[in-house]
Amino acid sequence: MEQDSQFQFIKSRHLPEVTALQAEMDGFTYDKHAHEEYAFGVTLSGRQDFFSNGQFHKSPPGNIIHLKPEEVHDGHSGVEEPLSYVMLYVHPRQIEPLFADAAGVQRIDDVRMSETLVQDPVLRQHIMELVRLITDNVGSRIEQEHALLRIASRVVQRVGHYEPDELTRRADALLQRAKDFIHHHVDADLSLEDISDAANLSKYHFLRLFRRQFGITPHQYVINCRINAARTALETGEPLNDVVYRYGFSDLSHFNRRFKRIYGMTPKQYQSNIRR
Repeated sequence: MEQDSQFQFIKSRHLPEVTALQAEMDGFTYDKHAHEEYAFGVTLSGRQDFFSNGQFHKSPPGNIIHLKPEEVHDGHSGVEEPLSYVMLYVHPRQIEPLFADAAGVQRIDDVRMSETLVQDPVLRQHIMELVRLITDNVGSRIEQEHALLRIASRVVQRVGHYEPDELTRRADALLQRAKDFIHHHVDADLSLEDISDAANLSKYHFLRLFRRQFGITPHQYVINCRINAARTALETGEPLNDVVYRYGFSDLSHFNRRFKRIYGMTPKQYQSNIRR
């Protein structure tokens, strides 16, 4: 049953853009969604089944799940027993400078391991250590910074050198324009034409390209961005009713339904949970 599922989000006291999630899922299913952050998770018990990056994945205990920012995914328990897992959500602003430092370069963006599911005991240990420091609220700032640096360094070791081809570069650049436009106007009443114009693409070509690249429509992406922006506003203590209408939801019931399918709890529950 869905009510047997439990989700606890804990923001790091020392790393302002890192959040840990402890999840117990029994009967709950995530809707398709994407996060602004890099996500690093470890399946603890049960089996984590999800669709991402054009493939269906099954993660047994011990597996690492890696999702890059904006990667569309869903998720549910794949077996009869409950699913237990932890996840770290790390904003690009927090970890990409560490990627660059580990790679010995001035700047590095969009670091992506080729595998969505990873078997790496060293990386798993680093992830679990940072989760422990955050959830138990122990350790100093430097300990948490060092734990995150070890995660970034191990990811860079696994990635090696990545250079996309020219067609991929062009498509990524055009779609990035569209995504930037959406983020800058997340509280506006956007149309498909507004967004495709920002990418300098015809409306229907843009729609096909976007859906093929990300696995959701631009409209679904806009809703996802609004929920992510609303989540950030809730974390700062903004009144719930203000958040509902600021980000274009018709009413609180609509916002509750959308939010819960991504975060496993209502916005009010999340705001209470994250600010403890």
